[in-house]
Amino acid sequence: MNKLYIGNVSEEASAEDLETIFEQWKIPHSGPFLIKTGYAFVDCPDEKVAMKAIDILSGKVELHGKLLEVEHSVPKRQRSCKLQIRNIPPHMQWEVLDGLLAQYGAVENCEQVNTDTETAVVNVRYAAKDQARLAMEKLNGFLMENYALKVSYIPDENAAPDAAPLGGRRGFAPRGSSRSGSPGLGARPKLQSDVPLRMLVPTQFVGAIIGKEGATIRNITKQTHSKIDIHRKENAGAAEKPITVHSTPEGCSNACRTIMEIMQKEAVDTKFTEEIPLKILAHNNFVGRLIGKEGRNLKKIEQDTETKITISPLQDLTLYNPERTITVKGSIDACSRAEEEVMKKVRESYENDCAAMNLQSNLIPGLNLNALGLFPGGAPGMPPSMANAPPPGAQAGGYSFGQGQQESETVHLFIPALAVGAIIGKQGQHIKQLSRFAGASIKIAPADGADAKQRMVIVAGPPEAQFKAQGRIFGKLKEENFFGPKEEVRLEAHIKVPSFAAGRVIGKGGKTVNELQNLTSAEVVVPREQTPDENDQVVVKITGHFYASQLAQRKIQEILCQVRRQQQPKPSPGAQPPLPRRK
Repeated sequence: MNKLYIGNVSEEASAEDLETIFEQWKIPHSGPFLIKTGYAFVDCPDEKVAMKAIDILSGKVELHGKLLEVEHSVPKRQRSCKLQIRNIPPHMQWEVLDGLLAQYGAVENCEQVNTDTETAVVNVRYAAKDQARLAMEKLNGFLMENYALKVSYIPDENAAPDAAPLGGRRGFAPRGSSRSGSPGLGARPKLQSDVPLRMLVPTQFVGAIIGKEGATIRNITKQTHSKIDIHRKENAGAAEKPITVHSTPEGCSNACRTIMEIMQKEAVDTKFTEEIPLKILAHNNFVGRLIGKEGRNLKKIEQDTETKITISPLQDLTLYNPERTITVKGSIDACSRAEEEVMKKVRESYENDCAAMNLQSNLIPGLNLNALGLFPGGAPGMPPSMANAPPPGAQAGGYSFGQGQQESETVHLFIPALAVGAIIGKQGQHIKQLSRFAGASIKIAPADGADAKQRMVIVAGPPEAQFKAQGRIFGKLKEENFFGPKEEVRLEAHIKVPSFAAGRVIGKGGKTVNELQNLTSAEVVVPREQTPDENDQVVVKITGHFYASQLAQRKIQEILCQVRRQQQPKPSPGAQPPLPRRK
């Protein structure tokens, strides 16, 4: 990949002009510049030099008033399934990048390229041409933590006919080994699921599961390639004991089935006649999505697996026990199938939240998500990234608002009118504590009328304060049962944007707003024919669960930040080398 394509070349440009630029930036080339109308080609001594030219020149250096576009030169026949993605934020986590890439198709391979740049570079291979093409269209120029991604084709010598994703779903196949130990992106386990399987078993069967001198549990561990913890000392005297299984999803399911079979055999041997259901423990944050809108997800699992599934009420939750009990009744075969489907949903929810949390951490410098109380710390069996530590990437310097200073923002959050008392608290104590905790101004606007079903909460403060305040408001509404056990807390938030910037939020033909909705899972609406207020501002409406709403808010603020930067007077054009980066 030594040959370069140089685009957006002025008609006045000559080979000598391009040579001068390459010499000025100390970029060697191993052949003459081949000039065409509007573009040019040149060979570099090796791939590292080609990458250096792309990073230094593309979109940064002008020639005769036009910014040059530099990328790998790829013949049409080799533009197939392989892409190179550059300018990835240096502290981006694999989970976030994985989630982003998987939106456009099945990723067969993703390897980091070693470069001298501060930002990261990866080569990605999709399973099919149309998936690579879609990823190219959607991700080129995509803003991530204020870094615009740069995507280009790279030669695919093994270009083959389109292949359907394995199993008919989008996801990731095993990757190349060059990813491990990468400097820019945090590595992650390749096999073991981040979410363990948590079960409740009757105390009288614990001895049979462990076996004589631990022989049975060792055998299960060996056969299923898992680590199994039986929490015998928890809840002394309780009728049930929790078991935590750490393994791949398949290993967890195999261990679960084996444990059910052991309990069934023990029940027969001891003439225990009561039905022994499968009981799965899941963190409350994931249960709403497991149930689905109007209980559809749960009903489908019941129908597909021929089981009866019930979930413990919210009232059973405490700060120290954030888990709900999912009880599955049916044959061992049926319960095994149900466990696979239930845990698949729980893991999907966890991964989505992780991606959103990591994006939030990167977008807001120094944000400690653990401090928000959204995922109570130390919950039994909770993954470390959710329970005991801020998620990877929560470090300063990930994103800058304005000129390094976090500017105050105002968000109008709409809550059920009946919930106002719970948010204010006795003699205003709760709202005062929340305001101090978040570092935000929080006020409840007067009701629009006696029959108003919603009230507006005005939250003013910088991004981290917004995240904390809104997170606690969402959490309070769930705790106080203003949303049913089968509902996720979804609220409407309004942010005001300058009327001249509304078009940028919408994008050409609604492209930007549609991409925002796809990325964040929030509903984003810019009502048409709005009359700007006295400050020449219009409203953008965002509706969704907490992480979706937060991500949409941050992305819109990014767009506004970009608009403001573009309005600032530009320095006089010139091809001066940039200042050296701080190490």
